[in-house]
Amino acid sequence: MTARPSTVDALIFDMDGVLVDSNPLHRLAWEQFNRRFGLVTTEAMHQRMYGKRNDEIVRDFFGDSLAPGEVAARGRDKETLYRELAAPRLEEMLVPGLREFLIRYQYLPKAVASNAEADNVNFILDHAGLREFFHVAVDGHQVERPKPYPDIYLRAADLLGIPPTRCVVFEDSHSGTAAALAAGMRVIGITTTHVNLPGSFITVDNFWSRELASWLEAQIRPA
Repeated sequence: MTARPSTVDALIFDMDGVLVDSNPLHRLAWEQFNRRFGLVTTEAMHQRMYGKRNDEIVRDFFGDSLAPGEVAARGRDKETLYRELAAPRLEEMLVPGLREFLIRYQYLPKAVASNAEADNVNFILDHAGLREFFHVAVDGHQVERPKPYPDIYLRAADLLGIPPTRCVVFEDSHSGTAAALAAGMRVIGITTTHVNLPGSFITVDNFWSRELASWLEAQIRPA
């Protein structure tokens, strides 16, 4: 087995569950949206939606008989509702320590790579004041195959101009972790969604973690 590299040249972040602890609001938004169609949202449905792209979730919840345009429309309407719920509480939704972490490592190239809708990515980056920290933002519709396929992470690395093996990914979902590993990247798990993220080098509760700081400092190539 080939040894993994000991250096880090770029950081890539999932968004929901990594930049913002948004899953509780996504759950609420899906519940409210689904009620418009008389659909009761079960816990099993919530669990299936984590890390998925909206077109996959809509088809899972409402069936495969919906026309593509209706699938897209329902996804957009649900995310509009989510943004309305999130707007007044964005700062409190940030994963603890995130802003300070981004400032500390501002010299490293960074990307956001999320299965989310483009409007949601732009909403979080702009309204939470995070845009300045990221060189690249890739949403779920800029690649043909969403997570758990590696496409979105490979695209982010390509846009950053950094080899995948020198990128570290921050993920909270099983599908996202699988995507990053398939791209040949190292993964740090954030436990906002799942406590156990197989394949991650370490798992931490948030960006204040001393274990995270120690691990990352040991990997960064000296200037």
